[in-house]
Amino acid sequence: MDGFTALYIFALAAFTGYEVISRVPVILHTPLMSGSNFVHGVVLIGAMVALGHADPESPLQLLIGFFAVFLGAANAAGGYIVTERMLGMFKAGGRKQGGEQ
Repeated sequence: MDGFTALYIFALAAFTGYEVISRVPVILHTPLMSGSNFVHGVVLIGAMVALGHADPESPLQLLIGFFAVFLGAANAAGGYIVTERMLGMFKAGGRKQGGEQ
């Protein structure tokens, strides 16, 4: 796969992801958080596979692969952090931010 094809696939995936997420009503974001965390994990695995198959002689492929892994990891970690905070809000006597009671 040449650099142009990798860039094209990356741009197409980014556009598709943006379109899918932007069409979800805000009211559904909280119930769908667990499902979206799963999707973030799948995306992260796909990014790792793509990076593993990148041509070592192509800096563009390596850069795009590394960027995809970095963003996927940040997205997955952020999703779990946000989910934990949301679940904390629904617990009886939920903790305030910073661990204060």
